[in-house]
Amino acid sequence: MQTRYMERSNSMGGREKRALDSSSTVDEDGQPDRKRPALASVIVEALKVDSLQRLCSSLEPVLRRVVSEEVERALAKLGPARLVGNGRSSPKRIEAPDGRNLQLHFRNRLSLPLFTGGKVEGEQGAAIHIVLIDANTGQLVTAGPESSAKLDIVVLEGDFNDEDDADWTIEDFESHLVKEREGKRPLLTGDVQVTLKEGVGTLGELTFTDNSSWIRSRQFRLGLRVVTGFGEGVRIREAKTEAFTVKDHRGELYKKHYPPALTDEVWRLEKIGKDGAFHKRLNKAGIITVEDFLRFVVRDPQRLRNILGSGMSNKMWDALVEHAKTCILSGKVFIYYPDGPQGLV
Repeated sequence: MQTRYMERSNSMGGREKRALDSSSTVDEDGQPDRKRPALASVIVEALKVDSLQRLCSSLEPVLRRVVSEEVERALAKLGPARLVGNGRSSPKRIEAPDGRNLQLHFRNRLSLPLFTGGKVEGEQGAAIHIVLIDANTGQLVTAGPESSAKLDIVVLEGDFNDEDDADWTIEDFESHLVKEREGKRPLLTGDVQVTLKEGVGTLGELTFTDNSSWIRSRQFRLGLRVVTGFGEGVRIREAKTEAFTVKDHRGELYKKHYPPALTDEVWRLEKIGKDGAFHKRLNKAGIITVEDFLRFVVRDPQRLRNILGSGMSNKMWDALVEHAKTCILSGKVFIYYPDGPQGLV
């Protein structure tokens, strides 16, 4: 062992040598002392000062280092985290034992707006279909017990998970469930469960009994989750629709039609409010129904724009005409004679 010597004056003026090993220290009285841990040494030194402030200052950098090292050690055990756009680590995907990443999805969008007491349907009145896919491959899951899972249809807060491609935990999903108000009927009535067949399902009759104005986001989402007790240990990620508003059924009196009918009053079209300025101008010009409007679109669109006035912007005009053209036409054929007295017959 390497040895070093320290000379020390004795009371007679002479010198003596003492052998100290390399792991020893000498205190203020010249006595050997065992090496103290770094934190203990700082505390001992700090206790020799009179100022409490200096004590805290001495401890702070050591404590910061210790905490930092422990945090880094804990993170290292977790492995590298996948980061999302805002720099936060995203929840880990929970995969099935065979490595599949199972997720439920709505195949089509809802027909909006929705009203209390009205049927929940897909766009253009279509049925709402749901599927179970393996997100790792994008393939439909058609075999195995998961492909025949029974699902609950639930209502979620409209502000739940705005990012379409973001994962979430079961706890996060369930924390955003919306229940009926106290003393009210169940918020969603009808066929509130659906069973998959070879990974595909179709929603039945569903109706909202209450509007969405009373919750924080003022919007709902429909959600799908596997019934409690199914497939223990296998994670199937829940599904959600886009956020939507449910209005009181009294507002259905002013509802637009998708698609509109030829016999509908013209205010059923987008951008034409019932009894509003545009509605009154059109009626004054003899444009009462959607059919009347379409005739003018073909015969003299510029005159029609002049009737509507400068309040009708280009964007509003495009939306209005596009909506009108979705109308299901009858079997009638009209012939337009530009120089004739009647124009369109």
